[in-house]
Amino acid sequence: MNEVHPVQVVVAYDFSPSADEALMRAVDVAARAPQHVLHVVCALDPSAYVRHVTAEAAENIQRQASERVAATFAGRETASEIQFFIHARIGHPAEEILEVAREVGADLLFIGSHGKTGVERFLLGSVSERVVREARCPVMVVRPKGYENVDLIKVTAYEHERKAFHPPHRYSYVDRRVITRPPDFPLY
Repeated sequence: MNEVHPVQVVVAYDFSPSADEALMRAVDVAARAPQHVLHVVCALDPSAYVRHVTAEAAENIQRQASERVAATFAGRETASEIQFFIHARIGHPAEEILEVAREVGADLLFIGSHGKTGVERFLLGSVSERVVREARCPVMVVRPKGYENVDLIKVTAYEHERKAFHPPHRYSYVDRRVITRPPDFPLY
């Protein structure tokens, strides 16, 4: 019998609106599917602060992040119990996110995108871009929805004769081409 291994989901979190969106999407996924474990990574970049980042600051961030995760889960129905871990790291955000993903064997990674472009992106870099480039698992880049809700055209039922069996189409692949065989060719 095959043992089911938990799905390790890493969420990059920096308390921004796009990070809140990424957290919400990750919680939605975990709430619907059993066997998901969330790892929320908060990276404190010492170069972004005037003074040295302390362990006390990391603990404070860890507490605030756990409160945000709890608030995101509040009132949601879940398929099963969901475990989550808060990783407060001191270092460059992209490096710390990728390191946690490596340490836990991430199956999926959620990260927000701030939408920086041009000079701002060149000067500050893009954490999400680097994570997408270097991650060794699928990465979901999330940003708040910017499209307006639209009313889609109404689809009406089209009644037609339904058959229980429809003969398969035959194809072959030869000389780097897919060739369609006429339906009267034998299937052997």
